Amino acid sequence: MAEPHVITALAKKRAELSGDIERTQIELRKMILDLERLDATLLMFDPDYEIASIKPKAFRPPEDWSKRGEMTRLILGILRKATEPLTSRDIATQLVLERALDRHDAKLLRLMTKRVGVALRGQRDKGVTVSTIGPGQCVLWRLMIRP
Repeated sequence: MAEPHVITALAKKRAELSGDIERTQIELRKMILDLERLDATLLMFDPDYEIASIKPKAFRPPEDWSKRGEMTRLILGILRKATEPLTSRDIATQLVLERALDRHDAKLLRLMTKRVGVALRGQRDKGVTVSTIGPGQCVLWRLMIRP
């Protein structure tokens, strides 16, 4: 006979999973209703529109989810070491090198540059970083100098 604490733990886990399934099914039903309403609205504007021709857009998570705040810490570390203001692309390139990612992957570099820009703007709003316009209208970033 199995240990009572094992049976209790397994039953608890099953109850949690069963609850997750019920919540997901309810959410799925709501999403289906929303989709049907959206289709009906689309057909109101164009009755001949082929709704079946709209391909679903799949959710593709990034290959490497960073822990909360990790990217910002790395960016600020790069700016601390910098001897001059840097562009978002310069910082992204350094970030890719530090994380041992493929620096020749243009798509990855574009994605990282966007993420760096978002993080830097957030830090600028908090008064941590400063941006200035450099040559060719590129934005240069540096840390705020504290008195």
